[in-house]
Order: sequence, then structure tokens, then C-alpha cells
Amino acid sequence: MNWDVIQGKWKQVKGSVKEKWGDLTDDELDQIDGNKDKLSGKLQEKYGWAKDDADRQIDDHFRDRTY
Repeated sequence: MNWDVIQGKWKQVKGSVKEKWGDLTDDELDQIDGNKDKLSGKLQEKYGWAKDDADRQIDDHFRDRTY
């Protein structure tokens, strides 16, 4: 998935992100604003994952989605 597309459609996308990673708050999702690095950082912080694990989770989540 192209992150420019995700960033441009973040308001629609963040619902699926919230559903997948429910520990993220609405405020955090607003701060992330479609930025993959910020999302990765928040997932590392909330779930205690290494950067590679967070990036893999993100890639897996967005791989087959169309927005």
C-alpha cells in the first residue's frame, strides 16, 4: 500500500487501525495522521514490540486493503 494514499485518506483508514490496535486512543490516531513512522512508534510504545515487529504488523494490516 502506498503511504501517500493512506495519509491522504487517514480519516477513513483510522477506523480499521483502531479496530486492529484498540489500545490506540483517538488523540493518538489524530497525532499519527497517516504517518507510518509515528504509527510504528506508537505500536512499539503500546505493545512493547521491536521496530521490525511493529513495521511487519503494519505492512500485514495494509497489504491487502484497498482504500
